[in-house]
Amino acid sequence: MINPGTMLDQLQALGVEFYAGVPDSLLKGFCAELQQRFGDKQHQVTVNEGSAIAQAIGYHLASGEIPLVYMQNSGLGNAVNPLLSLADPAVYNIPMILLVGWRGEPGVADEPQHVKQGQVTVELLNAMGIPVEIMSTDATAHAQQLRSLVEKARATQVPRALLVRGKSFETQKITTAKEKPQWSRENAIARLLNRVGESAFVVATTGMAGRELYELRAESEQSHNQDFLVIGGMGHASQVAAGIARARRDQQIVCIDGDGSALMHLGALAANGGSDLANFHHLIINNRVHDSVGGQPTAAPRLRLVDIAAASGYRHVAFCDRESEFDRHLDDLLNASGPALLEVLVEPGYRTDLGRPVETPVALKNELMLKLRADD
Repeated sequence: MINPGTMLDQLQALGVEFYAGVPDSLLKGFCAELQQRFGDKQHQVTVNEGSAIAQAIGYHLASGEIPLVYMQNSGLGNAVNPLLSLADPAVYNIPMILLVGWRGEPGVADEPQHVKQGQVTVELLNAMGIPVEIMSTDATAHAQQLRSLVEKARATQVPRALLVRGKSFETQKITTAKEKPQWSRENAIARLLNRVGESAFVVATTGMAGRELYELRAESEQSHNQDFLVIGGMGHASQVAAGIARARRDQQIVCIDGDGSALMHLGALAANGGSDLANFHHLIINNRVHDSVGGQPTAAPRLRLVDIAAASGYRHVAFCDRESEFDRHLDDLLNASGPALLEVLVEPGYRTDLGRPVETPVALKNELMLKLRADD
């Protein structure tokens, strides 16, 4: 395995001094080292992968140096546009290193949302004309690989990708606690379910929120056919919920969102706020970090998403930073004519024994669709 600190030392020696991206579980050690070593001038956790590519382009224009962008392979979807329409040799010819976590690698067991992306990752990069290599985990070979990668990027002025397999990096200590805190996202979801039971359809964002919703339903012996778990497609949960709300205006639709998810595609707030969806209720549970991939900070501590929602036209907005006030704000949210939004601050962390759905995504989808149509 590769020591992240040693890798950063080598990259800096090669002139790579700027890093941007969206955290990934396979890059957890590397991201932790970035967070501990650099200030905002040299490292930026971006709201989405396309933004990271754009910042890398700007950095190269100003410095002439090679930046590094990190992401999970699922984030290539967000990165395709700036990579092809700006960085490509047919346009501006911008060099950079792409460090990409290879979730769903063929032959390696992974969650269903990663399987297809893993199968097409190499082909996708090849189709974009981006040379791709698999990161070596031999220290000597890895050092030579980094040098060759940076030198080729500098010589050809094109992006080059380095795919990272699971367990490629040594474990780095993450400062964010992982044990479930007293006032957590799961506590907030549990109170929501106690309030709505099976009377509302619930859409939950990717990461731990969906897993917690699933587990809480099971513990309460409630059906899963009221829920849609957005296990992939980070940032799109509220638009999935809005689509359901538009088709079923007679049903209450609740979207459980996260700060990182909401920030990734912030324009969704404008779309929601400009709608006439009286049955759309949006709960953003803000713990200020990317909880499921290492606890790296989001941009949420520097702003209030509720203010953006208000400016976007939501009919009801509220902000809650005290556990003791949550139930009152939750009642106001669910009783309000939507689009309505509540942002609640919780502590980062989650219980370490959290399970995963045992049904396939297709089975869960079919149950939900039957329920939606049965109530029509």
